[in-house]
Amino acid sequence: MMTANEDGLLRLPPIPLLIGLLIAMVLSAGLLWLIGSSGLIATAYAGGLLTLVLGLLLAGRLKATQTVIDLAPPDWSVTHAAIENKRTAIAITDRANRLTCANSTYRHWFGMDAEPQALALDEHGREAANAAARAAWRDGVGEAEALRLAHGERTFRVAVERSGRGENYLIWRFNEIVEHRSYDGLGERISGPFGATISRAGLEVALVAPDGVVIDHTPGLAERTTGNAERSLSGKDFVQLLRSDDRDRIYFAREGQQGSPQTLVHIPLDEPGRRQVSGADEAPSLMLLVDSSVGVGGSWEGSGRAAVPQLEALLSALPLGLALTDRDGRFLFANKAFLRAIDREKSGLPQFPSDLVVAEDKAAISDTVRRFAKGVAASGDMAVRLGGDKEEPVSIGLAGVRGLGDAAVLLSLSDSTEEKRLRRQVAQATKMQAVGQLAGGVAHDFNNVLTAIIGYCDLMLLRHTPGDSDYDDIQQIKANSNRAASLTRQLLAFSRQQTLRPVVLQMPDVVSEVSQLLKRLMGGKVEFSVRHDRELGPVRADPQQLEQVIINLAVNARDAMQAYAERKGQPDLKGRLTLATRHVSARDVRKMGIDIMPANDYTVLIVQDTGGGIPENVINKIFEPFFTTKEQGKGTGLGLSTVYGIVKQSNGFIFADNVPGPDGSPVGARFTVYLPVHKGEMPAPRQREEVDDAKASDWSGGGNLLLVEDEDMVRAVAERALTRAGYSVTSAADGEAGLAAVANSGIEFDLIVSDVVMPAMDGPAMARAVRRVKPKIPILFMSGYAEEQLRNDIDIENMHFIPKPFSVQQINAKVAEVLSEQGQFES
Repeated sequence: MMTANEDGLLRLPPIPLLIGLLIAMVLSAGLLWLIGSSGLIATAYAGGLLTLVLGLLLAGRLKATQTVIDLAPPDWSVTHAAIENKRTAIAITDRANRLTCANSTYRHWFGMDAEPQALALDEHGREAANAAARAAWRDGVGEAEALRLAHGERTFRVAVERSGRGENYLIWRFNEIVEHRSYDGLGERISGPFGATISRAGLEVALVAPDGVVIDHTPGLAERTTGNAERSLSGKDFVQLLRSDDRDRIYFAREGQQGSPQTLVHIPLDEPGRRQVSGADEAPSLMLLVDSSVGVGGSWEGSGRAAVPQLEALLSALPLGLALTDRDGRFLFANKAFLRAIDREKSGLPQFPSDLVVAEDKAAISDTVRRFAKGVAASGDMAVRLGGDKEEPVSIGLAGVRGLGDAAVLLSLSDSTEEKRLRRQVAQATKMQAVGQLAGGVAHDFNNVLTAIIGYCDLMLLRHTPGDSDYDDIQQIKANSNRAASLTRQLLAFSRQQTLRPVVLQMPDVVSEVSQLLKRLMGGKVEFSVRHDRELGPVRADPQQLEQVIINLAVNARDAMQAYAERKGQPDLKGRLTLATRHVSARDVRKMGIDIMPANDYTVLIVQDTGGGIPENVINKIFEPFFTTKEQGKGTGLGLSTVYGIVKQSNGFIFADNVPGPDGSPVGARFTVYLPVHKGEMPAPRQREEVDDAKASDWSGGGNLLLVEDEDMVRAVAERALTRAGYSVTSAADGEAGLAAVANSGIEFDLIVSDVVMPAMDGPAMARAVRRVKPKIPILFMSGYAEEQLRNDIDIENMHFIPKPFSVQQINAKVAEVLSEQGQFES
């Protein structure tokens, strides 16, 4: 009989059974022949029986081939083994988004039972994952980038693919996005076959940690230093592997001076722009040892310049800018980092290094390169100015190399764009501070001169009446003096030493106050618009000074737009000036990454124009005093410096940048003023009763005054003005003389009028000494500096202030006010 196997196919009977059937068939045929005595019948019977058996066998075969094989249900353990991957998390889900299978990496990253569309992702990640799944069901594949876990800093990239019988399953592949450093994997390369190739060329390389410990190395370095190429040098001090002789030639310590000298090239692997937080985060260095006996073959493109191809490949892979020159100072090779640092990625290398620098530095760098090429192997660096950046010097490292054929000098240059930017910011801040101090000192001294001029004009006007021939001339002198006083106030504003009277206010209210004036100032060629944000916080500032900030910025914008229209040859071209207010939260400030601005809530004023922007070579200078791009006679250069000083004195920040257009070129300038949101109550005002101006002017009580002023002309004017007003005035040239007058004159002074800055003993020191003897005597300080700053520095009770320059009427009124107030307190 025939049997069926596991696959449903019929199997032939075993051989013994076939032999038995054959014997039975022969016996039955023989029996029939004996009975029937006919061989023909017996033969026919045997043939028919054989045909029947063969037919049955053939029918069974045909039937078995048509049998349908039923597949067993899927075996997920086999699938699980097939998708194992240590770097990729793989999961399989069905139509109902149920997790049917996942590898161990997926379970380790996301948890055992977490479906891909139910992972703890942020809002963007969930939407991207769902979109990728929908795309896979629809198109067969889907993908999503930057999926971030809600709790953690890890981000992933996912690819989704539809698969399975009936395409009822989705295969999810998650790959973690990891930030790679330029030197990642470099250790494995130099310690592997690539490093062995370098060693055979006579070059040895070691990757050394910042503390000098070897991390990885070429196999040849281990053989040269220990005699065993299989031995690891990891953890050993790199310096201990080398020795030097009295000529500063370097040898391997194991070989000594019997070995061949080595040229050591130190290649830092610091990445420009990457912040080093601690010593553990510092980048390693690459130490390249070039054997002096190396025979150099191969050639670069050009006139037979020889080099080692492996060395070229190594230098090209490094992030530090490196270049080689021959003994005549001609460039042979430069890697991409060097070309990027000199801004010649497209134009390529020039013929000589001197072609890279300004004319003043050409001779110096040419002589230095030739000296390193022909002298003893040595290294050093020099500061030069590149032709494309004449203001910022860069440091170029030079090292004489030997045994590299035509190559004689190795030049190194790092991309210091970020360092240059930070250096410019620091230099700008330092310069602004120094200029501010100078401006404050000049304004203070100039105020003394103006006080005398204005005072003498007032005294002369008392003797000349309108219609007198000299009256108009004296008025003209006084008017020009007041104009000069306005100029000194601008200097004091820039140096943050002017007197401010800050109040809590809303920025839209200030903008509204000056809007009508701005519309008139802009004229018909400028479209003026104002936009305000909601929920703006109040700020604490001087409203008049804040108005001056807005007007100065608007006028500058108007002039810039007019100049831009003239440059384009379209004098009728209309511009657009936009004033906007914004609310910026502390979180937004932290995202901006501005180190000099604390992370607080700010109310922001934005002034934006369409004047073509600010040139890059000017944008760092626009806040400097007396710097202007206008024609001579059309600007003093104090507008933006005044704005800068007012904003800084109000504890704010101001930034200028260009607004890019669709093609990337600037279409206008934008000034952004950040003022901190005022929180809490206003500081309590000084506890004194305000004196009515009319009462002060009617004061006729007289009094004894002590006038202390080191400037003779100011002292003379003030003494004459106060004497004419009916006061008995005692003058002193400095603080010591004033203190002596109080102690020895025997006069009971009703008021001390004193300058602040004086040689030897200044006004505050004198006032404190007088208060020990006369604790209740009022003091009126005269100064060109800011009242608020003086009050913070001096902190003396019953202290009053009058700013310089002042007129005769102003000092008389101020003295009367103080004495009137003092009389009320005493009564």
